[in-house]
Amino acid sequence: MSQRFPLSRRRFLAISAATLGSLAIRGLPVQAAAPSHFTHGVASGDPLQDRVILWTRVLPGSGQPESLSVQWQVASDQRFNNIAASGNTQTGPERDYTVKVDATGLEAGKTYFYRFVAEGVESVIGRTRTLPSAGVEQTRLAVVSCSNYPQGYFNAYKEIAARDCDAVLHLGDYIYEYADGGYANPEALDKGRHVQPLHEIVTLEDYRMRYGLYRTDEDLQAVHQAHPFICVWDDHEITNNTYKTGAQNHNPEQGEGDFDPRRRAAIQAFYEWLPIREQSSVEEGAIYRSFDIGDLASLIMLDTRLVGRDEQLTFAMDVETLRERLADPERTILGSRQEDFLAEELRRSKDAGIPWQVIGQQVIMGRKNIPVVEDEEFPEDVREAAISGRYAMLRERGRAQLPLNLDAWDGYPANRERVLQQFRTLANNAVVLAGDTHSSWAFDLHDEQGDPVAVEFGTPGVTSPGFEGFMPLPEEKLEEFFMRDSPEMRFMRGMGRGWMEVDITRDEVATQFFYVSTVLEPEYEVEESTRLVTRVGEHVIG
Repeated sequence: MSQRFPLSRRRFLAISAATLGSLAIRGLPVQAAAPSHFTHGVASGDPLQDRVILWTRVLPGSGQPESLSVQWQVASDQRFNNIAASGNTQTGPERDYTVKVDATGLEAGKTYFYRFVAEGVESVIGRTRTLPSAGVEQTRLAVVSCSNYPQGYFNAYKEIAARDCDAVLHLGDYIYEYADGGYANPEALDKGRHVQPLHEIVTLEDYRMRYGLYRTDEDLQAVHQAHPFICVWDDHEITNNTYKTGAQNHNPEQGEGDFDPRRRAAIQAFYEWLPIREQSSVEEGAIYRSFDIGDLASLIMLDTRLVGRDEQLTFAMDVETLRERLADPERTILGSRQEDFLAEELRRSKDAGIPWQVIGQQVIMGRKNIPVVEDEEFPEDVREAAISGRYAMLRERGRAQLPLNLDAWDGYPANRERVLQQFRTLANNAVVLAGDTHSSWAFDLHDEQGDPVAVEFGTPGVTSPGFEGFMPLPEEKLEEFFMRDSPEMRFMRGMGRGWMEVDITRDEVATQFFYVSTVLEPEYEVEESTRLVTRVGEHVIG
C-alpha cells in the first residue's frame, strides 16, 4: 500500500541492500522485498503556467544496478480519478536512480497531486501548484536558506509544510560540505545529526551521498511533498566562499584536486537531487532564470555565487589596497552575461505592466557596516572580553569605514551600483530577497545619489547559527548598534532560526519573519515578527 499525503512522521535506520549497497540506499532502509523501492519521497519545482518539474528516487527490487521504467501521473484529485497528465521515463545508476520529468499540459493557477509507479509499486503522493495566469491578485512565497543538517532539526521545514504558500524559495546552502563534526552543534551531534560521508565532500559520489542523507530527513521530505520549490545554490552546495574559478575551502594541497572536477560534481548532484529545470549543461552551470506569477510579479532568480563572481577580497590586505580594489569597476559578482539577462528581464516585466520585480538571490545587497561600539557602550560584565577579543579587530575595520562582509554585495560595490541603476530605470518596483547570513534583515536600497530605488529582505537560516559569538552583547544591543551604524537598514534580528513569508498584492509587498524556539528538539514553538511593508511606487519599507 502506498503512503498517502500528508507524509507520516517516522525515523529511518540505514541498512545495506543487496549489491546496490550504500551507493544507492543513501541512508534509507529497504525493509522488505519488493519489485522496486521509492527511497526519498517526492518533490516538485520550477512551476510555470502549464508545467512543473516532478522528482523522486526509486531503486530496482532486484538489488542489481539496472535501469528502471517509471510511470508518472498528475491528477486534479488526490484519488487520481481525474488524470491531467501522465507519461513514462527511465532511471538508473548513471543518474543515481533519481527521476525528474517536466509534466506539461497543465492548467494555470491550479493545485495538482502527483505520484510515480515503478514495477507496480506506487510512491507517496505529492501536492504541487502551477503559476497563475493574468488576473491574479495575490501570492505568498515562503523563503528559506542555510539548512545545515548537523546544526539541528529542520523544524522550519516542518512548519512550512503545514502552512499555506504558493511556492518555497530556497536561496542556497541546501546542503553543507564539511566533514562530520565540522560546523556542527555538539548537541545536535549527540542526537544523531551526523553527516555522510564522514569526510568533506569532493567527488560526485560524495555529493550524492550528502544529498541522500539530507533527503532522509522527514521534515525536508514533508515540505517538498507539500509545496513546489524554486531553488538556487549558494556556496556550500559546492564549498565555502566559492567563486567562479575556486573557493576558500577548496585545498588542492590537501588532496582535494583541481577545482573544476569538484565544481562539475557538485552541479551534477544538484541537478540530480533537486526539482530544478536545467537551463544549461553541467559544465556551464547557468541557473539564473525567471518566472511570471501571472501579471502580478516577475520572480527573477540570480546566481551571485558561481557563474560570474570574481574572487572575494580579504581583510588581510592593507586598508588602502582594499579600498582601491573595492573601487575597481571591473570586479563583478554576476558576470556580464547575467547582468544583461537581469536588465532584459526587468525591462520585459516593466513593459508588460507587471507591478513587482522580485529578485531571488543569495547574498545581502544592502550596505551593512561594522558597528563601531566604544568601550563604554559595552556592558561592564563583557567589556574586557569585547575590547580584547575578535571584535577589537572588527572595530578597527569599522573605523576605517570598511564593510562587514566582503563576500556579499558590499564586496562588489561597482556591480551593485550598476544593478541599482537597472532597478531605477528598468523596473517598476524591485524587491530583493537574500539568504546566506543566517539572520533576518530589511533594507531600503539607495543608489549613489542617496535616492531609494528598491527594498531588500533577508531570510534567517533554517538551522545555521547567526550572530552568536559575533561580539559579547545582548541580542537587543547588537541589533541596536547595527541599525545605528547602517543607515539603509530597517530591521535586523541576528540570532533567530526560521524563515520568512512574502505576501505580494497589487498594492504592496508585506514580509514577515517566523522563528522556531529551538532546533535542538523536535518540539518547538513559533514566534512571528511584525509585518514589514513596501508599497507600489515608494521603494522604501514603510
